[in-house]
Amino acid sequence: MKPIILIPARLGSTRLPGKVLADIAGLPMIAHVLKRGQEAQLGPVAVACGEAEVAEAVEKHGGIAVLTDPALPSGSDRIHAALNELDPTGRHDVIINLQGDLPAISPSYLARVLRPLEQGYDIGTLVAPITSAEEAASPSVVKCVCAFAEGAQVAPALYFSRNPVPSGEGPLWHHIGIYAYRREALGHFVELPPSALEQREKLEQLRALEAGMRIGAVRVEEAPFGVDTPADLEHARQLLGAAKI
Repeated sequence: MKPIILIPARLGSTRLPGKVLADIAGLPMIAHVLKRGQEAQLGPVAVACGEAEVAEAVEKHGGIAVLTDPALPSGSDRIHAALNELDPTGRHDVIINLQGDLPAISPSYLARVLRPLEQGYDIGTLVAPITSAEEAASPSVVKCVCAFAEGAQVAPALYFSRNPVPSGEGPLWHHIGIYAYRREALGHFVELPPSALEQREKLEQLRALEAGMRIGAVRVEEAPFGVDTPADLEHARQLLGAAKI
């Protein structure tokens, strides 16, 4: 596989507008995410930007920025547009979609999300164990319905929901919104219209499942810290400021 890591980033955010440019330990958040992608050493890393201000910040900190149409409806559309501009000849056959609000993501997670593709899945993603009743009940924590065979690290993702599913005894899995796509799978995905369950749950990945695409989930130890609220941003400043990374 010849991966490329693409980070969709735009200023619009419902709960924390402009968060990708928020200062964390002297760097904009997008620069931290860019560094984590580079540290993975899997292939080139670029940011698919929705606005010129984001592109300027990325380039100021030594990154590759691609300015995409701000009207694109999703991060998947944004990385697909950036891919076609950066690699029109198709040299890279795998695309890792790294979210721009994960400044403390472990670079090792980016290598692990490739594992389902090695087993024939169209798309790979990550899940971590849910460890509290509060986490299980939160609609902002997306749950992945999957069951790992004993000793297995990869399982088929059967459904995603904001509700605590499946019912009954057993673990619940916190979905982490990092994806690895086969190039043809990403191209097919962005051509599909929004699906019924996608619109109902407000979860884009359900479009792929409804279209018959196969998503493999890789289990990791814990969900990475994401920045969605002002409180998250303050926590990130404390965490990364202390780590000096």
